[in-house]
Amino acid sequence: MATDYHHGVRVVELTNVTRPIRTIETAVIGLVATADDADAGVFPLDRPALITDVRTAIGQAGTSGTLARVLDAIADQGNALTVVVRAPEGADEAEQTTNVIGTTTGKHKTGLQALTAAQAQLKVTPRILGAPGLDTLDVAVELAGLAQHLRAFAYVSAWGCETKEEAILYRENFGQREIMTLWPDFTAWDTTTNSTRTAHATARALGLRAKIDHQVGWHKTLSNMTVNGVSGLSADVFWTLQATTSDTNHLNSHDVTTLINHKGYRFWGSRTCSADTAFAFENYTRTAQVIADTMAEGMFWAVDKPLHPTLIRDIIDGINAKLRDLIARGYILGGKAWFDPSKNSKEKLYAGIATVSYDFTPVPPLENLVLHQTITDDYLMDFSAMVAA
Repeated sequence: MATDYHHGVRVVELTNVTRPIRTIETAVIGLVATADDADAGVFPLDRPALITDVRTAIGQAGTSGTLARVLDAIADQGNALTVVVRAPEGADEAEQTTNVIGTTTGKHKTGLQALTAAQAQLKVTPRILGAPGLDTLDVAVELAGLAQHLRAFAYVSAWGCETKEEAILYRENFGQREIMTLWPDFTAWDTTTNSTRTAHATARALGLRAKIDHQVGWHKTLSNMTVNGVSGLSADVFWTLQATTSDTNHLNSHDVTTLINHKGYRFWGSRTCSADTAFAFENYTRTAQVIADTMAEGMFWAVDKPLHPTLIRDIIDGINAKLRDLIARGYILGGKAWFDPSKNSKEKLYAGIATVSYDFTPVPPLENLVLHQTITDDYLMDFSAMVAA
């Protein structure tokens, strides 16, 4: 070939560096709300809209429906990237549920389904999902499936439940690790009606989850963090730090996150609805999601490269470097990557399929602290000496 001949010097550039892997953005809220009088230019009907300044967007959210109150609840906790899909207000609960769940019409998706278009249209992926004030059982079930699809986490209310026993039974509708059930709701002052009204706990959960991701990290659960902008609870919940017979302990033992008022209003409970105990805690699920997407996105550069052993070594080096970084920052307790020959037969390698394995250990939340208290007379041994002194 003509290109094989060269009279002179050629330089062939090789890369011998560990490519940094960037952690995915986790503090992105995705929600469906209603507001027939919202600014359609900011909140187009049934289309995902990216809000970068939540407090300012409240002035364009109208006063009907749920949108303005949900944005206010998020803003009380702090600013966060928020993807909003504004669904039409329904004439009754059944029509509203249909509008919130959404569907595909022509070439566009509506309702919750429109959140799946956020990455292509807005270049962000919602990771914290909810439909505060609209999350009937059928909507909650749809949220759980959507959370699995997006590798996100959803917060839902125990819809229509008046008692803790009803809330516990309601939680049994779910077995997904990507969802948390909350009961009861908060109350707060409403400046539109000049009265105290229900303040959906799910809306505060969305904002607080984003705040925790920014300030602490996705390895910290929602539980025992102060919630801003609320002044009461919608139902009486008995809580004490030590009693195992409290309402809160009963709810938590059945995987329902509840609310308390102790040095401020707080969520109390870290458990998901997972049928698999390996993902019993909220942060176990989110750690798995974040690491999976982070590693996958970080390996984009390697796809379609020639499958040499050096490529696999570069991939392993990159994953191990990221795991060391996460360990050093306290996001995980340990982890490593390796090449397992038993998973990489010559037939698979020849077909362009290579498997790199890695593991990690998430950080457990301290849910149950046991303090052993002993009464002893040992310190009376020096009684006389102490009197003489």
